Amino acid sequence: MAAGAGKLGDGEHGGDSDRYRPGYELVAERLLAYIAEHHLRSGDRLPTEKGLAEILGASRNVTREAVKVLAAIGRLSVRKGAGIFVASSGVPAGPADEELADFQPTDLRQVVMLLDYRRLIEGESAARAAALATPIQVRSIREHAEQSASAASQVDIKGFRDADALFHNAVSAAAQNVFLQAAVANIRRFVLQSDVLLFHGDVPGSLEVAGAQHIGIAEAIAAGDPETAGKLMIEHVDTTRDQFERRIRDRLVTRT
Repeated sequence: MAAGAGKLGDGEHGGDSDRYRPGYELVAERLLAYIAEHHLRSGDRLPTEKGLAEILGASRNVTREAVKVLAAIGRLSVRKGAGIFVASSGVPAGPADEELADFQPTDLRQVVMLLDYRRLIEGESAARAAALATPIQVRSIREHAEQSASAASQVDIKGFRDADALFHNAVSAAAQNVFLQAAVANIRRFVLQSDVLLFHGDVPGSLEVAGAQHIGIAEAIAAGDPETAGKLMIEHVDTTRDQFERRIRDRLVTRT
């Protein structure tokens, strides 16, 4: 059994301190920790579902749900008839590759580092987009910003998330730098992992505030104002960071 792992049944949580957290999330965290502790990398095969349940001290049903969630966010690959494997991290080779491959989506230190990086990259992308965007790109950015604001007003979480992704992708594309664009896409992939495990489909914060921020950024880009566009994007990312930090700290409090 993994260190600190208590037996989790189908509807159980890991004691009073974790009573607000679904069992599959706890097991998903333990499984990611298991992969990191054993230095498993892309393509490495994991034990069977039954074996993982025994290692992690969980029921088969909860383990199955944890595997499904981690597969959905790109951390595991489940091949019918072949088994469960560590998925490709999608991270280019480099000195920090090992730590990135072991990214823990609910660890405050790592999430803060990720959002600090996002602040730098997306702030610069928005500033460059304001200076370099073509009329077609400006129109696309505006449309996706308006779509996100409209979805927010209707509390359409899926619609907002779809429009949010399109908006940020459009801004990064308008920066006219494929390396910035790739960095934004990679950051958003990691943020999505934290989003799934921390918020479970709930609204992480005010969608209306985020939608209004999108509109402001789009207007600054359309006006060709790099300084304002960059500043507003940084404020937007800082709002997201506050939401993630608050959620993680709230969970840490329940453990004490």
